[in-house]
Amino acid sequence: MSKRNTKTRLSSKKVGFCRFKKLNDKYLVTNDIGRYVFLSPEEFKKFTKGDLEKNSAAYFELEGNEFINDSLDFNNLIEKYRQRNEFIFQGPSLHIVVITLRCNQKCVYCQASRRPIEEKQYDMSIETAKKVVDTIFCSPSGVISIEFQGGEPILNWPVIKFIVEYAEKKNKIENKKLILSLVSNLALITEKQYKFLIKNRVKICTSLDGPKEIHNKNRPCPGKDSYQTTVSWIKKSRKEELKKEKEEQKFYHLSALVTISRFSLNFPKEIVDEYIKWGFNGVHLRQLSSLGLSGGIAKEKIGYSADEFLKFWKKSMDYIISINLKGKFFFERGARIMLKKILTDHDPGFLDLRAPCGAAIGQLAYDYDGKVYTCDEGRMLGDDTFMLGNVNKNSYKEIISNSKTKTMIMASTLENSACDYCVYKPYCGVCPVLNFVLSGNLFPQLSNTDWCKTHKEMLDYIFEKMQDKKIEEIFWQWVIKGRG
Repeated sequence: MSKRNTKTRLSSKKVGFCRFKKLNDKYLVTNDIGRYVFLSPEEFKKFTKGDLEKNSAAYFELEGNEFINDSLDFNNLIEKYRQRNEFIFQGPSLHIVVITLRCNQKCVYCQASRRPIEEKQYDMSIETAKKVVDTIFCSPSGVISIEFQGGEPILNWPVIKFIVEYAEKKNKIENKKLILSLVSNLALITEKQYKFLIKNRVKICTSLDGPKEIHNKNRPCPGKDSYQTTVSWIKKSRKEELKKEKEEQKFYHLSALVTISRFSLNFPKEIVDEYIKWGFNGVHLRQLSSLGLSGGIAKEKIGYSADEFLKFWKKSMDYIISINLKGKFFFERGARIMLKKILTDHDPGFLDLRAPCGAAIGQLAYDYDGKVYTCDEGRMLGDDTFMLGNVNKNSYKEIISNSKTKTMIMASTLENSACDYCVYKPYCGVCPVLNFVLSGNLFPQLSNTDWCKTHKEMLDYIFEKMQDKKIEEIFWQWVIKGRG
């Protein structure tokens, strides 16, 4: 809520612009630089009227967080706002490169339009790969992150190897911060390929959906035990990490992602324990996408409602917090991303929770045939609705200046919507592609969407828990110490 959609009258002389919400027995007040204060009903009433005693604790907290109009430091306010939104001026840093559409697995929630292993016409060529890298390095961003995706990228290993070596060669001249990462199910990777990735400091991310039964149900692999293959490489990576740590060498830790299907909902504790078992210090409990199989033909079998997911997520969070209260550091990455936005003045770089979102100005996705899309979600539609151009035909300038880029910025700027009234506006964002898929409209009534419901309730949960000082300290540790 804000002063524009409530009967509560704010003293314009005393009260700086803010949004607020009743949360249990207190009021949560936020402003555009993401600062927040909890007030009792009596304190809130006095604050809105401009009658708070200047020597009260509430007044000092509000003043220190830029809520008191007659003591606002406008230079500081502007600087903090720019700091939180500096990504707008940096250019795309994340570049998702689809090496192939071929895949060896048959995941029940596949978003990537997988193709059979034998259909090599869906592989990226060396010629296209070179043009992709040349296009990527035209970005003005000082950070270039190239992420290999598929299908299963390992099926087109020669192109992965070429891009790694060519990007490293180009970067000797460009001198940017170059980050390379591979998203793989690891079922086909060889020892030689693994050593190449380690030598070239390519981050490896795999999928681990929980204990064996859940993982294999979500991610079947014909002729193989998907779970056993994954954990064998996790074991190997852990040994390599320990070796490098003893030798005091910098080394990227293998990371993993979980996707929550209907099969996962009854096992919040078991999924968290699986990640702890294999030495991970966090887990990102990601709900199903509305794109690909999970939003289409498989939805009835593996899907669930927003309420069902939130029930699962809250149970998982309660369990994770209980683990931390016992002295074990472990975080939920989705909550950690939100907490970074709440507790710091820097954007954590998670493109789905930005306004405007990361489409085109934060990331670009390059399909196997050279087509460039606003984002990975835009690519997943399987048509050219969100295509910006093709590296084989268009320059970087032509791609980034496409009118669709401007449209995506408009469609994900929260000031254009009812989100501008929400207390959680400083911490949230929207996905125009998702809105288009679900409603056929880039500008839907966002308050009616599952996306809105899910993120509002997550933020309710986080802010409610933060009123407990012990849990607030745990959340600070997640932000300070968390990796990944």
